[in-house]
Amino acid sequence: MNASVSHIEVMRSQLGRARGLGAGGSGVGHWWAERVSAAALLPLSTWFVVQMFRLGGADHAEVVKWGGKPVNATMLTALIITTFYHAQMGLQVIVDDYVHGKAHLPTRILVKIGTSLIGLLGVFAVIKLVAAGNSQKS
Repeated sequence: MNASVSHIEVMRSQLGRARGLGAGGSGVGHWWAERVSAAALLPLSTWFVVQMFRLGGADHAEVVKWGGKPVNATMLTALIITTFYHAQMGLQVIVDDYVHGKAHLPTRILVKIGTSLIGLLGVFAVIKLVAAGNSQKS
């Protein structure tokens, strides 16, 4: 009887793998989302670093003018959204691996809310930068 129980557990594990479901139940889709967001962050982060070197020593008015340009505002927004999405995905893996019991669900919710709020704050800052850049033009 003991051998049949372990056989069933092995079969469930293999079935879970075949369906693409890991221990957290999120599976291959989560893994791909992490990789795609990481790949998107490479050019976005490179662009941002280059822009910060270009703006080194610039005064406030120059930075506001730079941030008011649609391409720069779009790139900044994409960087912020992708960064906090990627962070949320990574933190979710940590929570799934190390937080168990009753604390698991509240911790996952806190991670999602926290990363979403901080990301939203970053997007709001870009909107303010664009508004300030547009008010300088007129």
